[in-house]
Amino acid sequence: MGSILNPYVAFNGDAREAMEFYQGVLGGELKVNTFGESGMPGEDADKVMHAQLTSSAGFTLMASDTPPGMDYKPGENISISLSGEDADELRGYFQGLSEGGSVNIPLEKQMWGDEFGALVDRFGIGWMVNITGA
Repeated sequence: MGSILNPYVAFNGDAREAMEFYQGVLGGELKVNTFGESGMPGEDADKVMHAQLTSSAGFTLMASDTPPGMDYKPGENISISLSGEDADELRGYFQGLSEGGSVNIPLEKQMWGDEFGALVDRFGIGWMVNITGA
């Protein structure tokens, strides 16, 4: 599989409802993981840590609820996600996009097993890069 580029939307507690709505409109397969499934206990355990809708038309939409402790900022709640298995290609994209911008999360292995990083490019656009783990 090559790399994919798609929007990633942050919600304020209603990511599951939104993604189920989009699935009803666009069709396809919806996968949802909660904060609780990743080991986070408490009142936010049922909120969406990551959701991915893949339609038969080839659309991919990803989303999450805003993580606990982070501010929800309408208008700043969408990023572009680059993901896939080609680590060298994706690391190159991350490096190139970060030039003149700022890295918010260094590209490194995460608790879910993938390498992940986030940055804002020099034009103010948010990017996330995820390299699928082996």
